[in-house]
Amino acid sequence: MKKDANKENYIIRIISQIDQNDPSDPPQKIELMTRGSFVMRGGSYYITYQETETTGYAGCVTTIKLAADSSRVAMLRYGPARTQLIIEKGRRNLCHYETGHGSMTLGVTADEICCQLTEKGGKASFSYLLDADSTALVSRNSLELSVTHVN
Repeated sequence: MKKDANKENYIIRIISQIDQNDPSDPPQKIELMTRGSFVMRGGSYYITYQETETTGYAGCVTTIKLAADSSRVAMLRYGPARTQLIIEKGRRNLCHYETGHGSMTLGVTADEICCQLTEKGGKASFSYLLDADSTALVSRNSLELSVTHVN
């Protein structure tokens, strides 16, 4: 693995699905393939990439920090739409979330976290629940990602 975290020498592929609490709303599925950086530090993998118009967050940079032991994920988005989601097994966290209509605080609870990354890349997946006040489920979200080195 390269030590220079600023080099975008990895292909990051992300498949995200959002299931709204309203059964009449079909699931939203977004697939993104982009270049990004990938490093391991202090027992966690850091995947960083530029957001695009496809995701609705153009101008933002996202970092996904995955604990190698699959215990925790932090999704950090910097730029015009700042977001900080902390997803941990067995724990509900309150997180800051920016939308096009303003900011809000949401509860985040992990369903599953699976990190199969190595220093060369690999795959990871996680799913989590978002709630508005611990009783009102907003959505169930899942994310699958793969990291592949580009020669």
